[in-house]
Amino acid sequence: MNSPKFTEHHVTAVITHLVKPGREEGYEEWMRGIIPVAKTFPGHIGVNILRPEKNLHPEYIIVLHFDNQENLQAWLDSDVRHEWIERAKPLIQTSENVQFLTGLETWFVLPREAPKLPPKLYKMVLLSWFAVFVTLSTVRYFLKPLVAYLPELLGQIIIIGIVVCILTYVIMPQLTRLFYKWLYPNS
Repeated sequence: MNSPKFTEHHVTAVITHLVKPGREEGYEEWMRGIIPVAKTFPGHIGVNILRPEKNLHPEYIIVLHFDNQENLQAWLDSDVRHEWIERAKPLIQTSENVQFLTGLETWFVLPREAPKLPPKLYKMVLLSWFAVFVTLSTVRYFLKPLVAYLPELLGQIIIIGIVVCILTYVIMPQLTRLFYKWLYPNS
């Protein structure tokens, strides 16, 4: 299984399964079996299950957390997991979809919205690049006279701190709302 390279820190995989109609009980039983097995693998931190919600998402979403990429990959590639996936095949409509989260996704979640699979990586990069450029340029323009008398590194720390706060709490939620149809075309 090809996956992006990660640094040695907490990693997350989002796995989706679209369950065949009428097979939900069997799928729930399957999950009750596979989750304890995953917990026995080194580096397993936890798992969250998002069950299908009418009008929001039809699939089960499994959010799997491991301490690093190697341990996550060991679980994903393990024979025991492959055996469990074979058991799930009669229960699901299509093969599973596995996505690896990079960290940018948190900027693309709207408050009080049900969790969704993250947008395409290139969309997150483009929108983040635009937002950072505009916000940093604007904040730097207005704060440069105020931080001019501080040591350069301290001035940069202050400006970047303000930019990150503005992006996280103001700009990215607004851009996510504005570009929602582009980010989440299947919603």
